[in-house]
Amino acid sequence: MAKDKKTSKQQVYTLVVQIGRKAGDGLPKKATGAGLVVFASGVDEAEAVRETVAILKQADTAPLDVTGYGTLDERLAEGHEISDEERQLMQRALEENAVIVAQMEPFFGSLPEVD
Repeated sequence: MAKDKKTSKQQVYTLVVQIGRKAGDGLPKKATGAGLVVFASGVDEAEAVRETVAILKQADTAPLDVTGYGTLDERLAEGHEISDEERQLMQRALEENAVIVAQMEPFFGSLPEVD
């Protein structure tokens, strides 16, 4: 009997990923890397991070650092303002068990410091 996806323990996590340069990464020529805002589903944040890194590597990018900002409820509890567009992307990530890149900002010059 197939498991009903609606009973899944999946949640969506907001992650910020710094990527470096790699041949074929699709970044602008003079960019030194990029920052990505990602919505990723997982049973916990660690799984969401692992899935995100795996997908980004498959997409010929070089993930350097991942910072987690929690689930929708955790972000709301911290006072984050979440737009309707973000909520829709989070819902899509949950429904499709997906990793969705919501925003990409190329870096020019030196890479920001990683803590």
